[in-house]
Amino acid sequence: MDKIDLKKELKNLYNPSSKIVVVDVPAMNFLMIDGEGDPISLQYAAAIEALFGVSYALKFIIKKGKGVDYSVMPLESLWWVDDMTKFSADRKDEWKWTAMIMQPKYITADDVNLVVEQVKKKKKLPALPKVRFESFKEGPTAQIMYVGPFSAEGPTIAKIHAYILNSGHTLSGKHHEIYLNNPAKTAPEKLKTILRQPMK
Repeated sequence: MDKIDLKKELKNLYNPSSKIVVVDVPAMNFLMIDGEGDPISLQYAAAIEALFGVSYALKFIIKKGKGVDYSVMPLESLWWVDDMTKFSADRKDEWKWTAMIMQPKYITADDVNLVVEQVKKKKKLPALPKVRFESFKEGPTAQIMYVGPFSAEGPTIAKIHAYILNSGHTLSGKHHEIYLNNPAKTAPEKLKTILRQPMK
């Protein structure tokens, strides 16, 4: 059986430097759920539960049916407001978001539809009907590995934005975060988060 380490294969995207680097993020497939409001809301928690529920069920059927074993990828989220010049960590209730988990190339839309129906019969996950399977591409993107509590990300995000603007580019797309630890099991000062900002 093939054992695939996607984070190792995509090291430049999922294990970046602690300095700002520019990467070209290709189209990849994701399970996604959209929502709005504070990240500590029940709505966001329900989205995470549904995404991981489907992702682990997919891992099982791919391992059994296609002979490929892989690690489930980390949770990612896009964050934005309609007017990004007013995006503020002080007004999280105004935020919109897409919670998502990247899926390997072996997974098809039919696999996802099958698994969603299986999970529906086994678990009561309120956000399950909102799960969608979609390709997402960012293109040129500035990113950095941030270590510390979510509440203190602001200066690092500002640093990324300044880097992009000083290089003669403009911000494009949505603020993107990739969470490499489980915050329920990791001290805030040790949390590792990849921060990304697309640019053009």
